Amino acid sequence: MDLIVVKFGGTSVGDGSRIKKAAQSVVNEYMKGSQVVVVVSAVNKTTDELIGLSNEAIGVGLTDKQKAEIMAMGELTSARLFSATIESLGVKSEFIDPYNELWPIITDSNSLEAKIELNTTHKKVEGIKHLINQGVIPVICGFLGKGPSGEITTLGRGGSDITAFLLGHCLDANEVVIVTDVDGVMSTDPNKIEDAKLLDTISVEELRDLATHGAQVLHPHALKYKDPLISAKIINFSHGDINSKGTRIVGPFEGEMLKCVTLYKNPISLIAIVGEAMLKKVGLMASLTTSLAEEDINIFGISAGQNSITVFVDKTDSNKAYHLLHQLVVDIDVLSSLSLGRDTAMITFVSPDIIETPGIISDITEPLRKNNINILEITSSQTAVVLFVDWEDGEKAHELISEVLE
Repeated sequence: MDLIVVKFGGTSVGDGSRIKKAAQSVVNEYMKGSQVVVVVSAVNKTTDELIGLSNEAIGVGLTDKQKAEIMAMGELTSARLFSATIESLGVKSEFIDPYNELWPIITDSNSLEAKIELNTTHKKVEGIKHLINQGVIPVICGFLGKGPSGEITTLGRGGSDITAFLLGHCLDANEVVIVTDVDGVMSTDPNKIEDAKLLDTISVEELRDLATHGAQVLHPHALKYKDPLISAKIINFSHGDINSKGTRIVGPFEGEMLKCVTLYKNPISLIAIVGEAMLKKVGLMASLTTSLAEEDINIFGISAGQNSITVFVDKTDSNKAYHLLHQLVVDIDVLSSLSLGRDTAMITFVSPDIIETPGIISDITEPLRKNNINILEITSSQTAVVLFVDWEDGEKAHELISEVLE
């Protein structure tokens, strides 16, 4: 018997007809023989309106504890309405909120950006399993947690996505379905480019990076709990069918982690090209990458400054790349010289928390400084930091940086 966790976003439960449509889709799946756990968000914009009304009414700022209690009211209401609607369709249901003894998601005491106590949550989920096995459909408030003193906490914006994948993880679900107001993940924002295409599949890594860079599809932290064996997809509520196609989220693949440190197996060569006002030369970067691509030379990274560009290639390609790029230096007037550096080790630190963790770069680099390991180059994005050190320091640097994740 399959166990499915279905999360309905705010627009999916935006009015009475949508709630009934969503509840019917759950009942339809239940009648096919599946076990279903429902996660609901507050009705669209309810949370913002509640905070706005509170500030207007009392005329002073709210404490974080008060904010959490007020912000929770949207989910408390949605869960009650959704559960009652399921029962009106002839199936047993129970709403589960932080006041219920079966509430599974336990956090620390941070009212507005609570951290989940995973071990305790794993234990508390047993009560939800018992309810499911009795033929009941639990409807669980998304976005919320319960602190150490029984107080309501919140998981931050997009927290209902976290709730869904967390429950999927702890319940060993077969599938997590995110029901929202879009057909799935698009090739880009369809409001900006009309011929954006719906993607059939997207990897956890790709979706996490999209979400981290601002795509309003799924909260990036939710993907921490996406297990490789759990199927997952994003669908549009308008279909009224949990089996709608949408976009399937694949991975993480076996051995792959959302947080990891890897040491590239081969030495990397750094080729530095210098020249005056290089960045003002239109098409320079295209010329550089094209010359290497035409000879099937892979570029592992590029860093650019006002008067220099450094290209990273596998050592086995370095001599060929060096000669190709030298020809560019001869042909392009703004370039003056280039040099081929010594063997380096490439270490990649990946974490979805990089963008939200002040001081993460110093956490990574400080252990290297203390061990007299010189960083030759460093590049970063919102989800990854790539460092280049002397080849002989690679293993030690990898070991030191790995400790940052522990």
